[in-house]
Amino acid sequence: MAPAPPSARSAAATRPRNRRQLIVDAAGRVFSERGYHAASMEEVAAGVGITAAALYRHFPNKYALFTECADVMVDGLVAALDEVPPGAALRDVLTAVTRITVAHRASGGLYRWEARYLNREDRRRLGAKFGQLVERVDEAVRREYPLPDSHLRATAALGAVASITMHHTSIAQRRAEELLLASALCVAASDPAAGRLGAHPVELPARPVPRTRRAEILAASIPLFARDGFTGVTNGQIAEAVGLTPSALYRHYPGKIDILAAACLQAAGLLAQGVERSLREVAGPQEAVVALAATYVAYSFEYTELNSVAEAELAGLPAGLRRPVVLAQREHIAVWEQQLRLARPELDPRQARVLVHAGFGVVVEAGRRLRWRDSPAHREAVTVLVVGALGC
Repeated sequence: MAPAPPSARSAAATRPRNRRQLIVDAAGRVFSERGYHAASMEEVAAGVGITAAALYRHFPNKYALFTECADVMVDGLVAALDEVPPGAALRDVLTAVTRITVAHRASGGLYRWEARYLNREDRRRLGAKFGQLVERVDEAVRREYPLPDSHLRATAALGAVASITMHHTSIAQRRAEELLLASALCVAASDPAAGRLGAHPVELPARPVPRTRRAEILAASIPLFARDGFTGVTNGQIAEAVGLTPSALYRHYPGKIDILAAACLQAAGLLAQGVERSLREVAGPQEAVVALAATYVAYSFEYTELNSVAEAELAGLPAGLRRPVVLAQREHIAVWEQQLRLARPELDPRQARVLVHAGFGVVVEAGRRLRWRDSPAHREAVTVLVVGALGC
């Protein structure tokens, strides 16, 4: 048998043995940052420094790559918890979860929203794995803090940890682990049934009443985007919902993406109005933090569909349409950061920002756990958990 030509021997020698893992790592980052539909195999290949043809030798299509990415982090979490002895302290359990989550920060965001694009069987399989994680944390929470709603507290604690995958605040890995672990432990130790925190009643802006055809189109599009995802909704579906022909939509919006941008801006505007109202009568930073938490929780329960669309679909907006939304979000976070640092002067700006996002993560996961069933008791319980995540 003739020896391989020098070029072939060179390629084989330089090809990394862990190329498949490098591909999965790169793909996780792309899916997390760009979203499933916007991500391309070419973009993933470029991130690894190979051709698209070489990528297809490892994965037959984008969906196959996506499902493997979805498994990587959760399998890492399961493996990490398998190494923690049964009956271990809650701190040890959450330390293992936090270490893996922070290590996979760049790719972990795909779980929050993009997992909805998995087919039913893959979604069920992934959900079962996450269910194991929650049960393991719940067991430790019940043992260490025998308070009501342990499952809610366990889920919320994991939401605080997972929040690191949803933003880009620059912070050292070890410091991030310490902050998130402390935040999650405070959530687990909080009593959701403890009663009111002394916040003033939340006054959210009234739900917008569509009084123009443009507003009707926006109002009809939001539940469609929330249910099926932006890419899963057609102009025809939107037009049918408001009694128009698809071509008539263009008299009101240049394209479907402009409807999405309007939804994201509406979400930011409603939240900003709610925050402005909530801070009018606060007496100090501690009260301000509680008011901000109560307002964000109320907003999330009141405008669940709108908020989920704004959070899940923002990455799909072109830069020009995304910029004003991002600026509004940064302004909102800056308000939280300022009040939190006044309440906790030992925090620097980055640490405060990480904790603010931990509070947001608590709302998402606790709200999902409660199936967004709105009630004063649910709002109060989640607010208590958010304040716990902030360490206040």
